[in-house]
Order: sequence, then structure tokens, then C-alpha cells
Amino acid sequence: MKVGAFVCDCGAPDAIDAEGVREGVGDEDVEVVASASHLCGDGLGKAAAVVEEYDLDHVVATAPDAGCQRRIQEMAEAQGLHPDATAFVDHREGSGWVHDTAEATEKTARTIDATVAGLREEAPSRTVSKEAGDHVVVVGDAAAAESLSGRADVTLLANGLDFGEPEHDLDDVDVERGRVRDLSGSFGEFELTVEARVTEDCIGCMECVKQGPDEAVSSYPVDIAPDAPDGEYLDCCPVDAIEPEGVERTIEADQVVYPGGPTRGRGGQLGYFSHFDGGVPPTVESQFGGASKPQHLDIDMNLCASGDSGVEGCTRCTEACPHEAVSRPAVDEVAFDETACMDCGACTSACPTGAVELREPSNERLAREVESLLDMEEGGRLSSFFGGDSGIESPVIAFVCSEQAADALESYGRRAGRGEDISYQPILPVRVNCTDTVGEAQVPDALAAGADGVAIVGCGDDCLHSGPDPKAELVERMNIATNDLELGARTAFFAPAGDDPASFADELDGFVEGLEPSPLPTGEHEATGTGRPDSPREPFTTHDWALESLRRILAATDPDRDVIRGLDTFGRMEVSDDCNLTPTCSTLCPTDAIQRTGDGELQFNHADCVNCGLCESGCPEGAITIEPGLERSRLPENRDGEEWEPVFEGEMIECVRCGTPFTSRGSMEKVQDEVGDLVEGVAGDTEHSIFEYCDECRAQIVFQG
Repeated sequence: MKVGAFVCDCGAPDAIDAEGVREGVGDEDVEVVASASHLCGDGLGKAAAVVEEYDLDHVVATAPDAGCQRRIQEMAEAQGLHPDATAFVDHREGSGWVHDTAEATEKTARTIDATVAGLREEAPSRTVSKEAGDHVVVVGDAAAAESLSGRADVTLLANGLDFGEPEHDLDDVDVERGRVRDLSGSFGEFELTVEARVTEDCIGCMECVKQGPDEAVSSYPVDIAPDAPDGEYLDCCPVDAIEPEGVERTIEADQVVYPGGPTRGRGGQLGYFSHFDGGVPPTVESQFGGASKPQHLDIDMNLCASGDSGVEGCTRCTEACPHEAVSRPAVDEVAFDETACMDCGACTSACPTGAVELREPSNERLAREVESLLDMEEGGRLSSFFGGDSGIESPVIAFVCSEQAADALESYGRRAGRGEDISYQPILPVRVNCTDTVGEAQVPDALAAGADGVAIVGCGDDCLHSGPDPKAELVERMNIATNDLELGARTAFFAPAGDDPASFADELDGFVEGLEPSPLPTGEHEATGTGRPDSPREPFTTHDWALESLRRILAATDPDRDVIRGLDTFGRMEVSDDCNLTPTCSTLCPTDAIQRTGDGELQFNHADCVNCGLCESGCPEGAITIEPGLERSRLPENRDGEEWEPVFEGEMIECVRCGTPFTSRGSMEKVQDEVGDLVEGVAGDTEHSIFEYCDECRAQIVFQG
């Protein structure tokens, strides 16, 4: 990469010190840092000349205004750069207008470096698609059905209502009787289970309507309410279409509009609308024929710990997904609907094994941006430029949701720009798709890199995915862990409300001012994302990346506690005397953290255990217990480098014929007690029991003599 950084004052010359920014940018791929007043106007020609002179292939510019960004991007494209090779940094709304000059200048310089670091890890774009038709089922809303009737093949499901009065034009709408009893499926293949008291044999003669009690029988479509009283009218149908006990049928749909219906997924589901407003019809129409969108996930089901052989294991992704994009078609399977994925990252931050990872921003990209933001000298990167301890003295990484939370912070900046007294701590921003992206690995990584604290800045009540405080449980667990690590509480969640910047500023001030300086130095950590050098897993899985960060923190703090609590992707295995050394646990373990030796020893590798629970739920003897948490004494660095520890010692039985160890004594005795009477004598004239032979020799004894 050959990057040019362009610093523009964007109409706010006092917001930052341009010379200070030029001094502070230090990424090795930045070939030149140039500054100008009104870069997107008079400065465009000079910027184009710099791009040509230095043969740049990327441009990073301080330009928060959309019009300025468009003109700078057009300049770069005219110089032969790719449309995606231009990135922008907000030095004004997010820095200069809400921080003092020294803080804003340093934050801008660091953010430019972090932007460049992120560009190095940017994933190539890919798309996913799913075919669908244009059949839309509208539940109980004639107005919605009418508005969609010119756009789609519309079925209006009455859901117990009567549309006999001509308030809406339903000539092009199929009106179906019945009430919704169940809704399943996904975009392109929804199924509604519908129950009615009148069958499809109904000819619409209205005899039951005329004879039945008022409000109990609807005229269009003809149907009888579940709580309708008994009476002779139930026997008046000339075609026997009345079924008082009710009949069920299934209606298929590509999309469903169900105003007031149940929420599917905490954050909604592709093709399903539980409300109806002016934005729904064009959205529905845009999805006729199917959906095509960027591919948000990299998935490797070979790494998945969801289950095996009918045993349920890890359920974190299905529990985390707010959009019904992850399902369990079987107890031991997980399926991802990538077209339904809304790019929130909830499944990826929850997955401990790396079976599913967010493509953009990837975990490695987040790590590099964090490291770049924290690559600083004591007292601030520009302390020598401004003198004394000026600049950012307490570095706090802020994972900021790029949706409403980012908009709220920008609105604070604009209000400050027009004269309101608004300021807050100069937190160092890392943009994420949603705060759901942040998990058990991202927080320790930032602390390992020297951050004094981690602020998770989300959308509050406006969150499009997981509700007002999706990270409450994570924050609680991380603070338990950092307290055990003798760092104290260093993580907090903030939801800036657009109309109350003072509350946000006060809460953030209290958090930052209460942090002690980190004992870990900044500028010295570059994550590899691996738990061990020879790990068979790809780097930057949640578990391995977190383990690397925790080891760095432990080296700096050396706490008194052995077990670090609050860590959900680390498991501590205990085995009772009920163990019969069956191979179930070692066979089920998705990370190969369990092995059985030939001499009857069950061994456990704590550094590789991701706490999926498969071994515990699958153990036929119920001998295994897994508890969450990192146990320092069980890590190889505290066991003279030995990765494996014995957790149970039993006795293996050797085949009396060939000498091969083939089962444990406990397993043999258990099977012998259960079926010994049934197979007595099948070993012929041998002096040994049939249970003393391995499978191969047993077959030869039985069938060959």
C-alpha cells in the first residue's frame, strides 16, 4: 500500500492543529501527509498532483461532510484509484468540536493511522443470494393488502376478521379464511399454519351467516369463530363445509406482512414485517425474485461445536442471533441463512471455535485498528509537540456502533459546532457494525494492548438488532474477569441519547476519570490471534485470541487468584470415579481437548477447551463436569510446558489373544453385567470370556472358532 493522508480543516480551522496531525501520523504505509484549507474545493488540484507525484494507491482524508467526501473520491478515481481506495476520518464532529485542540489533534492523527491499519486487513467483497417469488401473505390488514396488490401476488389472511364491507379494493387480492396458529420458515419459504371452522369446500352461500348468531360468523371470508355457541346453524351447510372442531391447513409465502404479529428475532427477520408503514411496500417489492447482498460471514462447519451423534453441544450462535438467521434443523446441527444475516456480528462474537467469523470488519482488522490507536508514547503521542502532558493521557478504546450510536455522537458534534457547550472524553473510536460484534476476545485484546479501559458505545432503545443494552451480560463478565486479574472494573456500556449529551458526557467522564493507568505498556503488543504457535485453528478465533490477550495481562499483573472467572469460552473439566473410559468424550470434542491413552488415562488440555459442553452432555456415565473460567495452574506455561494433564486414571484391558488394549475394565464389567447372560458360551471352548477379546479377535472366535 502507498497511502496519502490529506488533512483539511473543513471550515473549522480551530478544530485541530494541522501541523500537529502531520507530525502525529506514523503508519509506515503513509507516504505523505498533506494539509490544506478547503481541500474539496481549491485544494483538489493540489491533492491530485500529490496523488500522481507519490504514485498513491489509497487516500485517507479528514472530511466528515458527504459532499466533500464525494468530491475527494471523484478526484481519486480520476487519478486511477479504485472507488473503494478512499477512506475518510471525522476530525470535526467527533474530535475538534467536542475535545480541546491537543486532544482532537492527537485523536485525529491516531484515527488516520488506525484507518490505514484497517485498510490493510480489508476483506474482498463477496455476495450471497436466495431465490424467492412474489407471493406475499398479509395477515388481518386489508389496507396493507390493498397497497401491495398492484405490486405482488397478495393473499389476505382474515385472521378472524370480516372484510364483507367494501372499505378497501380487494379485487386483486385472494382473501383466505382462518386464524394463524403458527408461523415458521424464512424468506422465500415461510409457512403459516392456519385453523378455520369452515373448510375449503365452502361455496359462499351465506346460509350459516344468516342463521348463525351475530359476531360469531363472518361473511367474507365465511368462517365461524372458535368461541361461537353451538346451535342448529352448524348443520345448515349444504356442502358440509362446517367443521366445529376446526381444521388446519398450511399457506406458503415468500414474504409475510403481519401488523401487530409476533416478533421474529429480536431485531427482525428478512421478508417478515410485524408492522406496516410507507417503507414496507418498496422493501417488499425490492425483494421480489429473491435477495442478493454482500456476504457478511465466513463459515467453516468443520469447526462447529454445535453437537455430534445426536448430542447437543454449543448453542451460543443460535441464542445470540437477533434475526432468526441461525437455526438448529437437528439437535446436533446448526444452519446459517446468509441472506437473512443483518451483519450485526452477534454469532461471531459468541462463537468460541471460529466456525463463523465476520468478514468485515474481521477480528484481525479490529485488532490492528486497536493496536494502531494505542501506539503511543507516555503522556500522548504529541506531548512533545504541544509540551508537557498535553494530549490524550488516559487511552480508552471505544467500540462504537456504526448505526444510531455513531449518528448520535455526530449530532453532539454538530450541536457543539453551532455553539452549545458540549464536550466529552477523547475516547478512541473503533467502528463496529453493532455492539453485538464485541465479545469476550475484543475487550481483553484492547486491555492487553495497553488501553486504560474499554467503552462499548451502542444505540440504546434505537438498536436495530438486540435491544437497549445488548452487552450488559458481557460487561458484567468482563469486569468480574478484570477484577480477578487485579485490574479492577475497566469495561462499561454507553448509549448516547440524541437529546441528552450531558448525561452521556457525565457518565463517560465518571468512567474514564475512575480508571487507574494500565500496568500494560502501549505500543508494544501485536496480536497473533493464536493460543499456541502450532494451533490447528485459524488465528483470531474468540477463544484463542482471548487466551493470547489474557496471557499478556497475566504476565503484567500476576494476580493471586488461580481461577479467572467471567470467561465463558474457557472450560475446566472434572471427571468422577464413574468414568469407564469410553471414547465418547474424546470423539465428541470439537477442539481435540480430550484424549484417552492406551494405558487407561483420560487427559485434558485446558488451553484448547472452549466450554461447549459436548463432553458433559454426551458422557454416558455422567462422569464429566465442565465449569467456565480460566484456571492458570492448568495452562502449559504453569506445568513445565506440558499441555496435557490426567483427569482420570483407569485400567485398560488388553485382548487376551492379540494383546491390543481395547477397552477399560469398567466398561467391560458394565457390559458384562448387562448382557453377559445372553452371550454365555459364544466363545466356544476357550477358557476366557468373550468380553476379554478385542472386536477383531472376538469376531474370529465367534465365527471361525
